[in-house]
Amino acid sequence: MMRSRSPWVLPLSLLVALLLTLLPIPPALQLLRPYWLALVLAYWVMEDPDRVGLGLAFVIGVVADLVVGTLLGEQALRLVVITFILQRFRARLRFFPMSQQALAIGALLLNDRIVALAVRLTLGEPPLASLAWFSPLVGMLLWVPVFMLLDGMRMGGWGRR
Repeated sequence: MMRSRSPWVLPLSLLVALLLTLLPIPPALQLLRPYWLALVLAYWVMEDPDRVGLGLAFVIGVVADLVVGTLLGEQALRLVVITFILQRFRARLRFFPMSQQALAIGALLLNDRIVALAVRLTLGEPPLASLAWFSPLVGMLLWVPVFMLLDGMRMGGWGRR
C-alpha cells in the first residue's frame, strides 16, 4: 500500500471540493453540479483507506452541512453510505479499468441521489427536480480527470521543480 507522498494533498483536496460546492453557477446548471465531495472522498477511500474511512466521511459531511446550510447530518449520511459501499468493494474497484471505475462511481452517485430523495421525502419536502438525476452522469464523466489530478498530486508529480 503506497502512502501519500504529500500529506497536504488530502486536506487541500477536500477543501477545494467544499469550495467547488459553494462556487456560484447559473441556476439552470445548479441541478447538474456534481457532488464534488463524494468524488474526492471516493478517490481517497480507494487510494488511502488507512487515513480515510467512515469517521472522516461523517465529519466532512457535517462540515459540509454546516457550510452549505443543508439539514444537519444529510450530507454526512450520504457520504458515509458512499464510503461504506466503497470500502466494501474497494479491492475489486481498484483493479477495474478507468471506464468501469467511472461506471461504478456513476452508480454510487445515483445511489446517493436515491438516499437524498429518501431524506427529502421523509422530511415532507418535494422530490428532486428531474434535471438533478443527471448530476450522477456529470460526476461519472468527471471521475477520470478527478482521479488523474488527485493521483498526480498524491504521488508528488505536482508542485515539484
